[in-house]
Amino acid sequence: MVQRGRAAAGQLPGARFVRLDVTDAATVEAAAALVEAEFGRLDVLVNNAGIVRADGTAEPSATTIGTLREVFETNVYGVVTVTNAMLPLLRRAPAARIVNVSSEVGSISSLTDPASPLYALTSVPYPASKAALNMITAMYAKELRDTAIKVNAANPGYTATDFNGHHGFRTPEQAAAVCAHLATLPADGPSGLLWGHLISVDGDHNGVLAW
Repeated sequence: MVQRGRAAAGQLPGARFVRLDVTDAATVEAAAALVEAEFGRLDVLVNNAGIVRADGTAEPSATTIGTLREVFETNVYGVVTVTNAMLPLLRRAPAARIVNVSSEVGSISSLTDPASPLYALTSVPYPASKAALNMITAMYAKELRDTAIKVNAANPGYTATDFNGHHGFRTPEQAAAVCAHLATLPADGPSGLLWGHLISVDGDHNGVLAW
């Protein structure tokens, strides 16, 4: 992973590799200390770490607590760990943005609507973790509502990456555009939303998704 991170940073002008494991508080604190020492503030935080796991048939009754705990450790607890460590640095920026990379499968409205393309999904760990992440997003947005910091959840859509064996129907560029939009919102932009690809609309359309 370290080698891949350094290789990726080498392909992006001005990018730097910093080791950070969201399940290891020591590496999170070290990363925050590095940013503070070298830059003094943080303008944008994108919480993008995520894993997917399922047991057996992937139905709720097949779910093990171990799998659920493993997914939540990265997708939920990791977001809170990193956000809290970076928040003092974000507060120093004139207009910081927090983007939590979520998913349409975290929308309870979509997964319980028989007319939704997502209705057939029954797995618990990943969807539950993203539903929790959506609530975390809403709560941070409420806490920071009187500051210049905006907090939103991004839905990049089903994107072709290593995460899903490149089976997604959206390109990495399309997914990145969703996060970039939320990371560069103007001062009058929204906060506390799930925003991104609308799976129920034909074509490449973005907008607000129901919780």
